[in-house]
Order: sequence, then C-alpha cells, then structure tokens
Amino acid sequence: MPEIIETTVYELHELSDGAKAKARAWFREGGFDHDWYDAVYADFEQICAILGVVLKTNTVRLMGGRSRQEACIYFRGFWSQGDGACFEGRYAHAPRVSAKIREHAPQDATLHQIADALQAIQRRNFCQLRADVRHRGHYYHAYCMAIDVERESPTGQDMTHGAESIVTEALRDLARWLYRQLEQEYEYQTADETVDEAIAANAYTFTDVGRRFG
Repeated sequence: MPEIIETTVYELHELSDGAKAKARAWFREGGFDHDWYDAVYADFEQICAILGVVLKTNTVRLMGGRSRQEACIYFRGFWSQGDGACFEGRYAHAPRVSAKIREHAPQDATLHQIADALQAIQRRNFCQLRADVRHRGHYYHAYCMAIDVERESPTGQDMTHGAESIVTEALRDLARWLYRQLEQEYEYQTADETVDEAIAANAYTFTDVGRRFG
C-alpha cells in the first residue's frame, strides 16, 4: 500500500559549506542552461557596427515553423589550449570610428586601439580598404579566421605598405577582445554570489547534503 515519506528540505543559506558547494555545482551543471552570453553578443554586434564590420548571419529555425537570423559568432572556452572566439563578416570603412567607439566604451583602451588602427590605415588608403572574414577549421579563435583584405581603388592603386597586416591584426584583436568579454561574463555568472542569488530567486530547495529536491 502507498506510504508517505517525509523529507526535510533546506534553502541554500541553511546548508553546511559542503552541501552549499554541492548545490552550487548542481546549478552550474544543470540550472545554468540559458544563453548567458546574449548580452555580450548584443554589445559585440553594436561594436562591430561602429567599426564597420557587418556580421554574416545564419538562419535559425524556431518552433512553429518560424525562423530568425543569428550572427555568425563562435566561441569555445574556457579551460583548454586553443579556446577562443571568432566571427564571420565583411569589413569596410566607417566614419568617425575613433570618436564613436569612445562614446560607446569610454574606458576600454583595447577597443580604442582597434578603432584608431583601422581609422588611420583607412585614411592612408583613401577609405578604400575592404576585408572578408571567414571561419575555417574545427576550432574557434582569432587565428581560425581567414581574412582577405583588398583595396577597392577606381584607379587600381595598391594598398599602402603594411595595410593588409594592420587590418588583419585589428580584426583578430577584436576576436580576442570578444573572448575576454565572454570569459569575464562566464566567471561572473558562475561566481558563488551570482549562483546563490539565482538559486534563491528560483526558490530551489535541497536535502541536507545539497542534493536538489523536487
């Protein structure tokens, strides 16, 4: 016949340190399944628009037969050699990038350097430089981007000396910057304090050893 078994459950703050650690590990493994990087991606798309990078997109099918366009941004991390981030898109001159990036991110010296490098080399080439950025290989980092730089000059002028390497390195620096933002966001989202807040907000309860109840 049926029987009733009573179990005492606890909120996170009521657990021992060892049980808290187990509860946090459960959340990081199973409860942390949302797209935590969305805000980083959104900011990156804004920055790309300022710098003159138009990100390529893929069509993603949604439930109900609908679809949406998703920017071609990729990453893997954050513990192995070869981890990183990359993107696909097309780069061309954009006006006032140095001023605009400082308005958007006044304290970010790395973005300032990228914008300044692109603005300076475009001026030396009469704003005619273009680049196509494609992902290649099985990994996701700055050197997995194939970057083809050209100068669209109506008179057939070549790029100035070093222009190709300057544009290439600036775009790879942008991929490295993205990876650092993703890493920082992940560390924040998985920090004990942030996890504790999320567990409390969802009213999760646990057994005395930190096993999720229910």
